[in-house]
Amino acid sequence: MKQIARHIIFVGRVQGVGFRFTAFDSANRHQLTGLVRNLAEGTVEMFAQGFEKDIENCVADIKKSYGKNIREIKIEETVVNPRYEDFKITF
Repeated sequence: MKQIARHIIFVGRVQGVGFRFTAFDSANRHQLTGLVRNLAEGTVEMFAQGFEKDIENCVADIKKSYGKNIREIKIEETVVNPRYEDFKITF
C-alpha cells in the first residue's frame, strides 16, 4: 500500500479545548506522521501522512471526541513530505 498525505483544517470551537492533544494522540495511535497546530484565525490545521484508512480513522476519532465543536472539516490532498518522521504539536 502507498502512503498518502492530507492537509486538514478544522473549523469551529477547536482552540483552547484540548483539540490538538486529542489529534496528537489519535495520529500516534494510527501511526501517522505530520503535525497539528492552531492558526491565527481560530482554526486548527493538521498535516497527516500515512495510509488512507489510518488518516480516515484518525479524523473519525477526532470527530467522535469533538463533533459538537467542529463546524466544518476541509480536507485536501497534498504531497508526502519525507521530513516528517513522527507526529508533532507545533505552536
